[in-house]
Amino acid sequence: MRVRSMILLLLIVVVVSAAGYYLTVINPVTDDIDLGLDLVGGIRVVYEPVDPAEATDQAMNQAVETIRFRVDKFGVAEPLIRRATSPLTGTQRIIVELPGVKNADEARRLIGKTAMLEFVDESGQVIVSGKDLVEAQAMYEVSTNRPIVTLSFNAEGRDKFAAGTSANVGKIIFILFDKEVLQAPTVMEPITNGEAQISGYLDIGEAQQMASLLNSGALPLELKMVENRTISATLGSDSVNDSVRAGLIGILAVAAFMLLFYRLPGLVANFALAIYVLIVVVVLAAINATLTLPGIAGIILSVGMAVDANVIIFERVKEELRNGKTIGSAVESGFRRALWTIIDANVTTLIGAAVLIKFATGPVQGFGVTLGIGILASMLTAVLITRLLMRLVVQSGAGNWQFLFFGRQGVREA
Repeated sequence: MRVRSMILLLLIVVVVSAAGYYLTVINPVTDDIDLGLDLVGGIRVVYEPVDPAEATDQAMNQAVETIRFRVDKFGVAEPLIRRATSPLTGTQRIIVELPGVKNADEARRLIGKTAMLEFVDESGQVIVSGKDLVEAQAMYEVSTNRPIVTLSFNAEGRDKFAAGTSANVGKIIFILFDKEVLQAPTVMEPITNGEAQISGYLDIGEAQQMASLLNSGALPLELKMVENRTISATLGSDSVNDSVRAGLIGILAVAAFMLLFYRLPGLVANFALAIYVLIVVVVLAAINATLTLPGIAGIILSVGMAVDANVIIFERVKEELRNGKTIGSAVESGFRRALWTIIDANVTTLIGAAVLIKFATGPVQGFGVTLGIGILASMLTAVLITRLLMRLVVQSGAGNWQFLFFGRQGVREA
């Protein structure tokens, strides 16, 4: 049992250390985490519908897709484009944040232009435009079960499309969005009933995206700009480096305290804390998070809660040792006694984070996201990983050395 526990413990240490080295040195996962407006600057534009009654879910989603298409064409790295609700009036909004954008006037011009959708033949002749399109829908074709996009035109569009397809059988019709080719289907036969199908999509998701863009060609509602401002980075590179340095000093101070006060269990807690940091960073990179100053604050707060959970656990273990239990029994009993205290403390904070994610906007919402991720990661490391590591440490025979465990408690062999 002791040999197997020692081998498993050593294997965990090696694997985690190798993963940490790979994710921080060889292929830094932090490269996938973008910095927000408060760290690198940029522009923020907020739109509201001129007529709030027209702000249906479909209309707002189409407007978001139109703006997203334009911003992607502008080449902005990881823009934030989302729907929101005004906390004062309840009006639907579209918030566009473009970190790192220097040419603010060009970005505003690009976002604010009226969308244009056109169906053009090989000679450049416009057959129909977005105003002739009633609706585009993504669905599966019945006979082949392959994703397609169906098109419905109004009466004027039906006649123009019938004439255009009749004159271009076997030829390509280009679908242009702001003069950029979205797709180039070939006309198989004249389409005279105002109903058409476009095929050739890899999956239904690609077809849905095309349908959304086609529907966006003629915006179903008029938007007005209610906020338009350039945001300078509130922290320069020196301040960012100072903040990182201060954070590292704080973490090292906490690690030293845990090691000196709790000895071997403190070393285990520090190792679990390193795993916690890796989990948080990997999750933030996986969801393509944009990190802001409030987001960093959420991470730091969750680090404190992770350390606090370990302190609660170890104090419970010390109480069990004072009652004369062996180190193995004290560890198991201490974790059981601390479990619900940790869960209660974290769940209440997690509820607060969920409220921020749901109802807040911008950096405050980012604070809620990082705080929520940090809390879930801290519960995972404190309740499962720290317990597993402590169990392996005790089973490896370390419980025989009293000075390794808290120092003053009378420790008997597990």
